[in-house]
Amino acid sequence: MNLKWNTGNRMKLSYEYLPYRTSNVMKKAVVTALLVSSFTFNIGFAKENESTPLQKIYHIYASGQYVGAVSDETAVKDLVETKINQASSQYNELILRDGSNITIVSEQVFNTETNNEQTLDKLDDLVTVAAEAFALSVNDEIAVYVKDLESYHEVIRKLKLKSVSESQLNELEARQNSIDTLPPLKENETRILDINLKERISGVTKLAKPNTVLSVDEAVAYLQKGTLEEKVYAVQSGDVFGRIAKSHNLSSTDLIKLNPGVSEDGVLKIGQELKVTALKPLVNVEVLSEKRVTETIKFKKEVEETDTMYKGDTKVKQEGSDGRREITYLIQEQNGERTSKSVKEENVLVEAKNHIVLKGTKVIPSRGSGSFAWPAEGGYISSQMGHRWGAFHKGIDIARPSGYTIKTADNGIVKFAGRDGTYGNKVVVDHQNGYETVYAHLASISVNEGQTVPQGSKLGVMGSTGRSTGIHLHFEVIKNGNNVNPLGYLRK
Repeated sequence: MNLKWNTGNRMKLSYEYLPYRTSNVMKKAVVTALLVSSFTFNIGFAKENESTPLQKIYHIYASGQYVGAVSDETAVKDLVETKINQASSQYNELILRDGSNITIVSEQVFNTETNNEQTLDKLDDLVTVAAEAFALSVNDEIAVYVKDLESYHEVIRKLKLKSVSESQLNELEARQNSIDTLPPLKENETRILDINLKERISGVTKLAKPNTVLSVDEAVAYLQKGTLEEKVYAVQSGDVFGRIAKSHNLSSTDLIKLNPGVSEDGVLKIGQELKVTALKPLVNVEVLSEKRVTETIKFKKEVEETDTMYKGDTKVKQEGSDGRREITYLIQEQNGERTSKSVKEENVLVEAKNHIVLKGTKVIPSRGSGSFAWPAEGGYISSQMGHRWGAFHKGIDIARPSGYTIKTADNGIVKFAGRDGTYGNKVVVDHQNGYETVYAHLASISVNEGQTVPQGSKLGVMGSTGRSTGIHLHFEVIKNGNNVNPLGYLRK
């Protein structure tokens, strides 16, 4: 119990927190009987020793409050010890002490009559039990109490193990205690360089209420989340994800993090339980690591224009090929989430070769550029390429233009100009680059075969000759002898 006499016959026990109280009537009765016996003994002794008429009584103070006087200090010690023994059954892993700031002051008096029972009853309500504990402080403020210094160090270690594996932590600690130079990283190897607690963590031995002393795992959970109890919300009829988050002062992202597997667009079921406690870690664990990988360097595509080739023609000057590089990254994480990634070292093993394409810019009126202009003055597509009326429609029909002039879609030479059965008046332009274009149902033709026609030249006037149900232009694009859909080539 560690009750000691101090100079001036004072005895003190210190405790800073709320009391742990129990009541034991039988024990108080025994202590009172001891006091009565002591009182009788003291009176008899005074009569037998007339030369020393003064006797001692003991004034009791608890937490600065005067309690009363007793004739025997042993009764006080027994009362405190009883309290401690009763608490020990509940907190058997803790070292318990008195925490009532009890002070005993002796006094020499002629009359030793005291009200022992009343004083002990009053003291019984004031006596508290304290546990010897280790206070863990975060940024100089006490956050949790644990059993002892060993538990404190275990809490720190387990906090780190929430972000790294035990083998990684053991390896880091072994390296930190070694003077050997770090070996080069192997390919795809990750190495922890440092683990830090972002906040200032310190500790000191203190007395605490026994029920405030946490286990190591409880302390770790509290420091990670800022709470020991997480609130849960049961989904009600009509609830939506965003509204649930807002009503609990959370963002949708926060709510998703608290409930892995739940998405903002997912279906909520009535009665489904969602964690809604906004966790605020008291301690943040930062991990700095390095990782070496071999990466592909993707080649780039380049286009070089040249006037030695006709416009619309292309040629591969250099085939592209990927390169390879060894790269070491520095990676920083906080509480398991990456916060930054930077290049520490880079070594190019194979240079990438860009893919280079030559693009012709040389333009002559008789050769197409490969870019097809809209062949009419406005209008819309009244019929597309494909099966129609039991036959295959080889091009598109353009109707209702703002003007009726028909223009060549690209530079070329007129290959055909005249009447052609169901096509009516038709013009075919050879663009001298593998492409031909067909213009049909013209009311009149304005060009002759063999004539050079630069892009935009007038070929004739829109009409309804041949097999036609109205004024429109039938337009085809032929690539290397095969009809292709004009919509994939025209720019309007």
